[in-house]
Amino acid sequence: MAIDENRFLADLHTLREFGASGVGKGVTRPAYSQADIAARRWLAMRMQEAGLQPQFDPVGNLFGLAQGSSLLMGSHSDSQPEGGWLDGALGVIAALEVARATDRPISVVSFQDEEGRFGVTTGSAIWSGGLNLSQADSLTDHAGVTLGAARAPMQDLAQGFVDPGQFTGFIEMHIEQGPSLDESGDLIGVVTDIVGIRDMVITFEGQQNHAGTTPMHLRRDAFQALSSFNSLINDRFRNVVTPQTVWTIGHVGLHPNASSIVPGRARFSMQWRDGDAARLIRMEDIIRTTAQEVADQLDLNLRFGSMLGLEPVAMDQGLQRALVQGAEHVAPGHWRRMPSGALHDATNVSRLMPVALLFAPSINGISHDFAEDTAEEDLVVGLRVLERAVSSLLAP
Repeated sequence: MAIDENRFLADLHTLREFGASGVGKGVTRPAYSQADIAARRWLAMRMQEAGLQPQFDPVGNLFGLAQGSSLLMGSHSDSQPEGGWLDGALGVIAALEVARATDRPISVVSFQDEEGRFGVTTGSAIWSGGLNLSQADSLTDHAGVTLGAARAPMQDLAQGFVDPGQFTGFIEMHIEQGPSLDESGDLIGVVTDIVGIRDMVITFEGQQNHAGTTPMHLRRDAFQALSSFNSLINDRFRNVVTPQTVWTIGHVGLHPNASSIVPGRARFSMQWRDGDAARLIRMEDIIRTTAQEVADQLDLNLRFGSMLGLEPVAMDQGLQRALVQGAEHVAPGHWRRMPSGALHDATNVSRLMPVALLFAPSINGISHDFAEDTAEEDLVVGLRVLERAVSSLLAP
C-alpha cells in the first residue's frame, strides 16, 4: 500500500477545523450541528476523490462505498460538546487513508451521533436494526430538541439505508480514551471485547417551597433525595462490582434551580458499564430499589425513564488475529490485548458482521475534553498497524 502519512495527518487537522473550539486542539462538533454537517460534506468530497461512492442515509450516517463486496472501516466524526480532535475522527481518517492507498475493496463510514446527543451510539444503532427510526425520531436531547427535528436539515443529502450485506466485516480504529497504554508505554491496544452499558434518567419529585420559611423536617427536597441516593449507591455497589465496573451520574437538572427555593424536582442521568451482562442486571436492581427507598423515606414521587443500553460484545477472532499480527510487525513488544471500557459503534455493527477494534494511546488518559491528544508519531504507528492488518486480510 502507498500509505501517505502526511496526507493522513493533514486530513485529521483539516477535520479538526470544523468546530475548532476552546484551547489547544479542542473541538465542539455535536451531531447535526452546523459544524457536524459541514464536516460530513467535506468528508463526502474526500471519499469521492478517493474513488469511493459517498452516500448519506436518512439518519446522517455517511458511507464511502467501494464497488462490490468490501471490508468496512471507520468510526464517527461528531464530538462531545467539549471534545477533542481525535475521538472518532481518527478512525474515519485512518480508514480513508487505507482505502485510498490500495486497490483492494475497502468502504469507509462515519456514523452519526455516536456521542449520544439523542441516546447511545444512535446512528449505528438505527443502521444495525437495534433502534427503530420512527421511535428514534421522538428521542430528545437535553434541550428538548427531537432527533427528527435535528436531522431534518440533512434530508437534502439523504438517500436510502446502505445494505450491510455488502460488507465482510468492520474494523474500527480509535484512541483508547483511558490511561492504560499511556501508563505502560505501549503503542497499540488490540481490543478483546467491549463492555456493556445501561443508561436511564431518574426523576425525584417533591415540593418546591420557600428556602427561608420551610422547616427542614417538613421539606420534600428533591436534591436531598439525589444526594442520599448517590451515597447509598456507592455503598451498595461495593460487594457487587469489580475494579473495572464504572457508574456515573453525569447530567443533573434541578427545578426551579434557584438559590432561595427548595428544589421540587431533580432529574438526573444514571449510567453504568461492565463486561458482564448479569452484573449489569444486578446493578439495575440495586439502582431501582435504592431510588424507591429514598423516595419513600422523603415522601417523594419517583419516575424512571426509558432504559437505553447495549450488551457486552466480544471481538471477532479472525479480525483480531490480523490486528495482532500487524501490531507485532509494526510495534514488536509494545502492544497489548485489552478490553474497551468505552462504548463504540462496533458494538452495534457486531449485530450484522464480524467486528474488531484497535486502540492508539491517549496522553494522560484524557478524552471528552479539549485537552485530549495523542502524539502524531503514535497516530502513524496505529495507521501502520491498520495497514498491515488489512493487507493480510485482503491479500489476493
